[in-house]
Amino acid sequence: MQLFRSPSLRQMLTVPYVVLVLLLAGAIGGLSYSAGRTAVDTLSNQLLSEMVYRIAQAAERHVLGAEAVLETAFPGGVPAPARIEDDFDNLRTRFWLATSVHREPNNYAYYGDRNGQFFGLWRHSETAAELRLRRTGSGARTIYRFSGIAGELKDPVHEKRVFEPRERPWFKSGQTSTARVWTSVYVDFRTEELVATLARRVNNAQGEFQGVVATDLSLQRVNDFLRSLQLTANGIAYVVEKDGNLIGSSRGPHLRKDAAGGNVRMNVAASEDPLVVASYREIEKLLLTATDPSQPRTVVFETGGGQQVEAAYACIQDAAGLDWIIVVAVPRSDFLLGVAENFRRTLVLALLASLMTIVIGLVVLSVVARDLKQLASAARSVGNGDLSATFDVARGDEIGDLAKSFRAMQTRLLSDRLTGLANREAFLRRVEDRLAQQQVLAEPHPFAVLFIDLNDFKHINDSFGHDIGDKVLQEMAQRMLTGLRSRDVVARYAGDEFVVMLDAVHNRHDAESARSNLEQLLHAPLAAIDSVARGAAAGAAVGLAMYPENGEDVESLVQYADADMYRRKQARKPGRAGWAE
Repeated sequence: MQLFRSPSLRQMLTVPYVVLVLLLAGAIGGLSYSAGRTAVDTLSNQLLSEMVYRIAQAAERHVLGAEAVLETAFPGGVPAPARIEDDFDNLRTRFWLATSVHREPNNYAYYGDRNGQFFGLWRHSETAAELRLRRTGSGARTIYRFSGIAGELKDPVHEKRVFEPRERPWFKSGQTSTARVWTSVYVDFRTEELVATLARRVNNAQGEFQGVVATDLSLQRVNDFLRSLQLTANGIAYVVEKDGNLIGSSRGPHLRKDAAGGNVRMNVAASEDPLVVASYREIEKLLLTATDPSQPRTVVFETGGGQQVEAAYACIQDAAGLDWIIVVAVPRSDFLLGVAENFRRTLVLALLASLMTIVIGLVVLSVVARDLKQLASAARSVGNGDLSATFDVARGDEIGDLAKSFRAMQTRLLSDRLTGLANREAFLRRVEDRLAQQQVLAEPHPFAVLFIDLNDFKHINDSFGHDIGDKVLQEMAQRMLTGLRSRDVVARYAGDEFVVMLDAVHNRHDAESARSNLEQLLHAPLAAIDSVARGAAAGAAVGLAMYPENGEDVESLVQYADADMYRRKQARKPGRAGWAE
């Protein structure tokens, strides 16, 4: 079995260009992918860092707002009253102003003292608010509605559930701390949203502990902000505490339902989002060695499924105990989607270009190959002896030049160089073709073969030289061409012998008439030697063979005509008058 074969012309003219197009497209696509990947890596690093920074800023605005609320409600150095009633108007004014500092989200400021009294102001809008009061150390609170900073308290409503401020986590945290302190994040029982409370101890005029002022920070704002971020299709941003409890996420829940149907906090470990679990696990390890966790940092890691992820993270910390981690994680495939798509488009275009190259190449080659096939077939025919092989190639390019050269070669092979007539080989081929035509005709179409031998040609050569002899041959050849029809064939057979095929004659009488006319034409004085032998004429003996009566093949017809010529030459009396030097 032959494993390697020489490539065809079609393959040689097509495959290299296809390979070149593919290599060029691959190189361009590879360079484009590499450059795009480098640029995307740089931009994605900056993008994630900026995203983390934006989230940190938004969270810090919440935190700073809570500090300002406490400072406005109970400015430093202002002692707490022994009873709320003793400083009621001042408390109301300051708490109104406090809830005006950052009404979104710090719209609630409240105070509880060691005696169990409670004062809280909740802002519903710019003008509408409610006041929650517990004037004694026992019982439920009373809620009043009012409008404006000094509006009349009206529509009192007594809560059914007893609210004991001294038992609340914010009160206990503020009581035991000498500075501001954040309570643990919890789920508010009314809104079922995550809330963080900032509390601060307040002393009386004697410097003794009197109560705790606090404000709630709704973390739903943080979650809403995260969900408003424009991330990639598979990217995620979330805020989490050091213990892994989620505060908010750009997608998916950050709370879960307990057995009673209420909301409870969700830990990262319980998240159904594998990107959240994998990114927090990776960043938790990095935070152990971080020198300045407040600065955004980026990291690239691989998930258990082999997916590469780029993440940015930073911590928010303050003196009150706040310690949150902000994380933005995006699969690298999201960033490289455009680059990969561009690479795929480049490959598709390369394939299309290759197909177009193949199609165009095949179209061009079909034209070229058709002409080359004709030339090759003609060359094989010439090699096999058929010098008259025909082909139809008319082009103005190199193949056209080759066709012209081939035709010129055929002409030289089929022509007599001296006289310009057909040569012996060409004549025999034409007669054979004529005989082949007879085989397909229903009725015979006779034709004739003439064999011509010039008279005393040897004497002309001996007397006047070969140059004059050549001119005589050329002159006699031209007489034959002018004396015969265009469809008849005149050829130089050998030396001073010529043959003619009368392509179509009705009978022997027509052939005899043609022979007689030709003999008269050849007997006229020769212009080639008229200057030295005026009125000299060579003349010729012409033999005749008719098809099919004198022969049915070319050899028989030529032999018969040759014999007939010889008989006529013998019957003629020789005479050389006018030929002497």
